[in-house]
Amino acid sequence: MSRVKRGVMTRKRHKRMLKKTKGYWGQRKNIYRRAHETILRAMAYAYKGRKLQKRSMRGLFIIRISAAARLNGLSYNELIHGLKKANVSLDRKMLSQLAIFEPQAFAQLAQLAQS
Repeated sequence: MSRVKRGVMTRKRHKRMLKKTKGYWGQRKNIYRRAHETILRAMAYAYKGRKLQKRSMRGLFIIRISAAARLNGLSYNELIHGLKKANVSLDRKMLSQLAIFEPQAFAQLAQLAQS
């Protein structure tokens, strides 16, 4: 059986990992073991951060909708309940966009939710 030398693939794998750690401080950018630990932690935080970002954006949408609903004489939960009863299926992101950029359209939705 012939001998297999693995230096080329190992170097390729290490260089790919070290390229991701550009801009890190100290050994975290140029020592493979430290860089590997750091990048694994960074990727875990990035994954968690993407989930948290969705949560915080939904909260922001709700705050914007609530403020616009108050301008139209409704509370947030009255607006949402009225829209569900009227079979209006707009998600909170779209309602937020309407509240900011199309206040007249949002006012019409508020009227629909009131009746």
